[in-house]
Amino acid sequence: MIDDDRPTIHLTARAGWINDPLSLTWHDGTYHVFFQHVPGQTSWAPSCHWGHATSADLRTWTEQPVALAPGEGDDGIWSGSLAVDGDRTTIFYTSIDAADFSIGRIRTATPIDEEWIRWCKGDIVAVPPADLDVQVYRDPFVFRDGDQWRMLVGANLHGTTAATLSYSSPDLRDWRYDGIAAQRDTAASDPIWTGKLWECPQVFTIDGVDVLITSVWSDDELHYVAYGLGAWNDGAFTVEHWGRLTWGDSYYAPSFYRDADGRPGLVFWLREIRDRDGDVWTGAMSVPHVLSLDGDVLVARPHPDVIRDGGVTAHTAFDHVELVSDGRADIINWDPEFGELEVIRDGAPVLTLERTAGKVVVSAPVSGWSATVVADDSTVQILIDGPILEMSTGAGLFAAPLRSTAATSQ
Repeated sequence: MIDDDRPTIHLTARAGWINDPLSLTWHDGTYHVFFQHVPGQTSWAPSCHWGHATSADLRTWTEQPVALAPGEGDDGIWSGSLAVDGDRTTIFYTSIDAADFSIGRIRTATPIDEEWIRWCKGDIVAVPPADLDVQVYRDPFVFRDGDQWRMLVGANLHGTTAATLSYSSPDLRDWRYDGIAAQRDTAASDPIWTGKLWECPQVFTIDGVDVLITSVWSDDELHYVAYGLGAWNDGAFTVEHWGRLTWGDSYYAPSFYRDADGRPGLVFWLREIRDRDGDVWTGAMSVPHVLSLDGDVLVARPHPDVIRDGGVTAHTAFDHVELVSDGRADIINWDPEFGELEVIRDGAPVLTLERTAGKVVVSAPVSGWSATVVADDSTVQILIDGPILEMSTGAGLFAAPLRSTAATSQ
């Protein structure tokens, strides 16, 4: 059904496994992104590395040498973030011990060249607080908060509570534990369920509203991306409204960024994306999305630099659209008021979309999967890039591998 084996505007590794994208950063005229990477194999392993890639335009990526690798006290280099303070840049990552990788330690690394190619590991700066029953501890997110730095770390407490722990520092070197920034019982499900552990919890502000975003995890099962809208104050986050951002089984582990113009955005790991035979590379990074708020709904749309003319073919669709494989990705803008859409590629049906009340049902006729995605009345954007589908309805995101024959979650 799909001729091209690799996507053209989505980051994939030359070889090996990738998952969580990390710290997409505009630095000296270039975008840098890091990612969890297992070189040499197409399945996950605890011995993760930090891969590194660069781009001038957010859609043409050059893979750089591995930034961080196991060793020097680390059995694995797991997720984290990067902070820039003047001329000082610091990576904060989860250092794990293979004997018990549920409990990580937060360690630093600093670059030894201006291009961020080579890095030197530093100190352990945070471990689980001794007075808490911490069962999982990982994924530091560091950000500027007024005249100090803050760090959030994802945690499970008592086996029953998802939480993020709060730290502060004046200089990115010395850190103080300040308490629990936010927590929620794993049994809570109104209006949405947020799991047993918040992986990659991050806090940022959009249009004066504070947002907590996290990936929902429970007992080694990865679910979806959730967000809380509320108020961040002195190291603590009060959630006033919970929402769900992603649908289907592909999107996970988003990483917050600001682009060269300061616009807020997220980039995600796309699960189950792989080469045709599954033996060279596995996993992809989503295209970067920009964020906005529509009332209490977090809206994510493909970054305009990604879908502008040149590397992507744009289409305005009514009830059907025909695509031709020409080595470029396609972005389809569809008004859901038309009710139904058939997407044909190289003469064969690729997708069908059907609008129902508050939802869009998307199906891949040849692959055999279908999924239901929350939607409003705004334009649905459908991005097809080789084996990858990404879709934004204005009320939610959906992604799937086009070659998959497995049903996606509802």
